[in-house]
Amino acid sequence: MGAVRKFDTKVQHLKYKVLREVARLKWENKLLENVLDIPRRIVPGKTPTMRCCVYKERAILAERVKVAMGGDPEEKGVIHVIDIACDECPAAGYEVTDSCRGCLAHRCEDVCRRGAISFDHNHVAHIDKTKCVECGQCAKVCPFAAIVNRTRPCQAACKVKAISINADNAAHIDQDKCTSCGACVYQCPFGAITDKSSILQVIDLLKSGRKVHAVVAPSISSQFTHAKMGQVVTGLKMLGFADVVEAALGADMVALDEAQELYEKGFLTSSCCPAFVQYIRTQFPDLAQHISHNLSPMGRIAQYLKEQDGYSGVVFIGPCTAKKAEARTDEVGKYVDAVLTFEELQALFDSRDLEITALEEGQLDDASYFGRIFARTGGLSEAVRQALKEKGLEDFALKAVSCDGIEECRTALLKKSRNVLDANFIEGMACVGGCIGGAGCLTHGVKHRSDVDRHGSDSSHATIMGAVDALNK
Repeated sequence: MGAVRKFDTKVQHLKYKVLREVARLKWENKLLENVLDIPRRIVPGKTPTMRCCVYKERAILAERVKVAMGGDPEEKGVIHVIDIACDECPAAGYEVTDSCRGCLAHRCEDVCRRGAISFDHNHVAHIDKTKCVECGQCAKVCPFAAIVNRTRPCQAACKVKAISINADNAAHIDQDKCTSCGACVYQCPFGAITDKSSILQVIDLLKSGRKVHAVVAPSISSQFTHAKMGQVVTGLKMLGFADVVEAALGADMVALDEAQELYEKGFLTSSCCPAFVQYIRTQFPDLAQHISHNLSPMGRIAQYLKEQDGYSGVVFIGPCTAKKAEARTDEVGKYVDAVLTFEELQALFDSRDLEITALEEGQLDDASYFGRIFARTGGLSEAVRQALKEKGLEDFALKAVSCDGIEECRTALLKKSRNVLDANFIEGMACVGGCIGGAGCLTHGVKHRSDVDRHGSDSSHATIMGAVDALNK
């Protein structure tokens, strides 16, 4: 089916193949009796393609199958480490390389306050890991740049420092710090870190006979680019969804409500990105009082749909692994039944042998330009500015700071905590680029911003209120 071309990496493709096979068997009501055969289906021969031997390869695939089936319900968090797959990265920390010339200056030894540097008979430096505190001073003073910091990709990706290395040399996630952003999932070159899937739950919903709404994130405009948006809509309906609703309509509602709240309170941090919200609550609890009381666009449109028909099901489909954690909360879980990423949606399509490029085009509910551009950094601030204008609150001087990635979020929050932030609204996006940089995307790239803007420009509504009014008619 040419699925390789639809993903950035082979790790994503492997994850997709597991999800596809799990879903295919679930549709056929043959999962339980065939679940152990899935690793052999993916690696049918005796020649390993990824690991040292086919037996380890299949053992890891068996663990991937468990995660694809939802993982351990007792395990906290939605991001999971497959320990058996996490053993190929070199030990993290500062190390002395072959570039060490055994010089006489010994600046590395002089600067180390912990006595962690010693020398062998060739005067080559060595670092005692039991004493080293990773301060990096030795690396700074080495004239040959012979001391380097080997940071594991997952640790480098995790800007909230929720990942450490356990005694078995595998990654460990501190769930109290983790924001579920999924950056480690995308960056792990061995696919040892992954997000738990609700794909089986979604199939059960679709087979239940209930009306099920598919709520698609506006960043979908930057995905499935091998097909047309209308073909994706038709594909969703062929899977069994009763209708396809834009989460951007929820974004329109949020923009109006958030503008009002900002006007009344004078300062606000956005509530649209669940990873950003969680980051504030765990790292800057004193600022939690400033988090907007509005639901995220996902939560808001799901609330609207449930109010229309409480028996119906709502499945959010987007780029975000943190949405899976948000859907577990008491506040949002009563409206959202399950969350799928774009990766999982591709697997769902192919589990039913749906080639969406061959389908006719369906109609997607029409949100405003401003609701649709929530998908990229800066879009929310533009929407709030527009909402203030439409609500006649133009006397409020919006001074927004749009944070592109969690590091910029941290900088803005630090400034606010020290009362030196020259802004009255913080738009926080945990992923660089915004939602278009989410871990659950099929592909990642800077061009996606223009895809989102183009999708926004296709809207027939010139105003936010126009889109909301049309929905309520």
